Amino acid sequence: MNGATTGAGGSLGGRTRRRVEVRLDEILNVTLAEIERVGLASVRVSDVAQALGVSTGLVFYHFNTRDELVAQAFSHAVELDLVRMRKAAAKAHDAAARVRAVLRTSGPTGSAAGWRLWVDGWALAQREPHVAAELRRLAGEYRAELQAAIEAGVAAGDLRCPDPASSAARLGALLDGMSVAVTVQRSMTRKQLRQWMEEAVDRELGLG
Repeated sequence: MNGATTGAGGSLGGRTRRRVEVRLDEILNVTLAEIERVGLASVRVSDVAQALGVSTGLVFYHFNTRDELVAQAFSHAVELDLVRMRKAAAKAHDAAARVRAVLRTSGPTGSAAGWRLWVDGWALAQREPHVAAELRRLAGEYRAELQAAIEAGVAAGDLRCPDPASSAARLGALLDGMSVAVTVQRSMTRKQLRQWMEEAVDRELGLG
């Protein structure tokens, strides 16, 4: 009897686990939608669960706390952006175009929802260490992609840059600042952002 019970429980447990695993990405996507709707600081697990049509217990099956859910949602959002950025870079026809593709896909595009998420995260990171740590890690991945693109162009003889790491840092910081000006301060346009970034790339990589 114990063997039969274990077998049935194992089968049911297997179905439950598969069902929960299928919902993981959906939980993260809905969390991101809730962050965009109400802001990072105001997101509640109960709202995420309601939007999914599931219990809060199912959300907590994956994430022990709200903070863990938010941190993983950040990671999920930027991983999606990294995939998009790498695909754009891979399609570039030369080294300079690859650098520009990395920068273009890292800045505000479309509705700029991703950038509002970052700006919201930077504000919250001042008092939430887990958010600060995640933002540092993910920003480092963006910077590494940009530096690798510059280094590849220098190695191929297509770009002139004595210090790819410093150039990547300057270009990344410039893009961050101008993106905030576009999405938050509204003190410049996206057309200006694109033009000034093009000029900065030319200067940094000896293309002017």
